[in-house]
Amino acid sequence: MKKNKWIAAGALALACVVPTAFSAVSVKEADRLKGDLTPIGAERAGNGSDIPPWRGGLTLPPLGYTKAGQHHVDPFPQDKPLFVITAANMKQYADYLSDGQKALFKTYPDTFTMPVYQTRRTAAAPEWVYENTYKNAIRAELSPNGNGLMYAYGGLAFPIAKTGLEAIWNHETRWRGTYLTRRASEIAVHTDGDYSLVTVQQEVEFNYYRQDKSIEDLNNILFYYLSFTKAPARLAGGAVLVHETLNQVDEPRQAWGYNAGQRRVRLAPNLAYDTPIAAADGLRYADDTDMFNGAPDRYNWKLVGKRELYIPYNSYKLSSNSVSYKDLIKPGHLNPEYTRYEKHRVWVVEATLKEGMRHVYQKRVFYLDEDTWGIAVADQYDSTGDLWRVNMAYIKSYYEVPVTWTTMDVFHDLKAKRYHVQGLDNEEEGTTDFSEEPPGERYFTPAELRRRGKR
Repeated sequence: MKKNKWIAAGALALACVVPTAFSAVSVKEADRLKGDLTPIGAERAGNGSDIPPWRGGLTLPPLGYTKAGQHHVDPFPQDKPLFVITAANMKQYADYLSDGQKALFKTYPDTFTMPVYQTRRTAAAPEWVYENTYKNAIRAELSPNGNGLMYAYGGLAFPIAKTGLEAIWNHETRWRGTYLTRRASEIAVHTDGDYSLVTVQQEVEFNYYRQDKSIEDLNNILFYYLSFTKAPARLAGGAVLVHETLNQVDEPRQAWGYNAGQRRVRLAPNLAYDTPIAAADGLRYADDTDMFNGAPDRYNWKLVGKRELYIPYNSYKLSSNSVSYKDLIKPGHLNPEYTRYEKHRVWVVEATLKEGMRHVYQKRVFYLDEDTWGIAVADQYDSTGDLWRVNMAYIKSYYEVPVTWTTMDVFHDLKAKRYHVQGLDNEEEGTTDFSEEPPGERYFTPAELRRRGKR
């Protein structure tokens, strides 16, 4: 029944004679994506000083990069910090910092710093993604309640966003490859810097970006996610399978967990919103993952506007296999020696909890990189209105694809003075591999989860 509904919706959009009848913007406005805007809706021009024009991004690997899945060679090894922001000089740069970033300086005045480098607009995507993004600009729609996406496929949904909801849907539909595999660890860091690794093998198929599909074939599925825990021994063998839907209010995300001891697959219906993630020791909730994910229905969304901000970017040094976890993980925050911040334009989106809705975050402010629509920084407020947490995505270009995405996500609890890190793979043999062919939906089923779990 669901499949027929979405096929009918797609067919209606494609059969529409007048292209603006169901469009987000007019054809004339969409043509800006071939002019003063980049193919995904950022300003092509620089700011005349320290943000350069976009000239196509980074689309070729540098010398030394030879095979998919190997740790990345830094394409800018000669770059040095232009200056370093500290607690002592923070006020000088306050206009380009989020409230959460300012709070990190106040919380860790002696150790937290932000080395700022030359801005390099490396974001890029394949041409077919740009073509689909243009098509989406004149056909994509939100569902009547805003909690679902219709008539979009294979590109950013709303490259010329007019509302906060459209902007957050851009984050959720941004280009992240078609199929990826990776082995990585996450850690919850104690106040003294101590931690334990939880290592997982992950596989993600972005159904929305399958080139052999169309709007009619999506069946309301944005992506499939499968994760097997490899370490520590007490957790090894456990697994999670997720079917992420395009309209989670109409059809909630489906999730299953595999218990290695019982060899049983069970539904996990509560893996959403502010459900705590076990491996994060209370420092990350379900919809914190990827800075934000899932249904947007519990919040009112406001597109505040655009501003310039220092955000993590081109984080090759941070993810290098020459850096050990011991050197990287320090009390309170990552070792600033390995971080890189650049000034970029960001869209500011504010989410405030709807009356009658429940969530641990009363207010959330997201800063979306204009060149990717990915959330780079998230400031999160508790039920009393106090700034509680600040999350940062450490972005880099996977130039072999090309795709620009996070290499590591960090979730800071300002009150507990602890933090959680996702995506650590410095000590693994390789990093995220986008080169394999997507296995298809039959691979991401509860039956397949049970079969693989019994190996």
